[in-house]
Amino acid sequence: MENAKLPLLGDKFPQMVVKTTKGNTTLPDDYAGKWFVLFSHPGDFTPVCTTEFIGFAKKADEFKALNTELIGLSVDQVFSHLKWVQWIKEKTDVTIPFPVIADELGRVSTELGMLHEKKGTNTVRAVFIVDASGILRLMMYYPQEVGRSVDEVLRAVRALQVSDANKVAMPENWPNNGFIGDKVIIPPASSEAEIKAREESVNNGEIECKDWWFCYKSLK
Repeated sequence: MENAKLPLLGDKFPQMVVKTTKGNTTLPDDYAGKWFVLFSHPGDFTPVCTTEFIGFAKKADEFKALNTELIGLSVDQVFSHLKWVQWIKEKTDVTIPFPVIADELGRVSTELGMLHEKKGTNTVRAVFIVDASGILRLMMYYPQEVGRSVDEVLRAVRALQVSDANKVAMPENWPNNGFIGDKVIIPPASSEAEIKAREESVNNGEIECKDWWFCYKSLK
């Protein structure tokens, strides 16, 4: 759409008041001190979206254990959300514990770049991970026809939090990387003195290195 824009990683999540199945909420202010995952779906009462909502609901406690809240969104009206959530409970015995934004006018979806003209008028499957300071940390976009992996979203939240806490980078598919396992990557040395210090750390068994620019360690 003409006014759509893609927010940038590292930006403050834009402030907005949204209508949800659990009442009005101000983002990101009402989640201050918590991480949140905002994820959009193309439409209520659709098979792929239903499987995703069930998947997020079943992992909700694991997200909460990471101080992370879930928020759904689509351009459906709130009564549609409420009926769909009720249907999921009745047909699958899964309770949807998180709020679902009713973005009827597409205002939120437009501001966050969730409406892609070539994919129709419904929101694509977007994921926004926002940290406890309200900073946008990660974005994912999927087309309507491909369901997301809730485990990957959960893994990404964990990886970001561990990275922040330890000032390290995370390898592919951490903590199950096929090369270095659950070890984490130390940022590359930026000076000769730092390279020398790395060599000493290797000799002391504190870290492992394939070269001065590729060093890693265990967090255990």
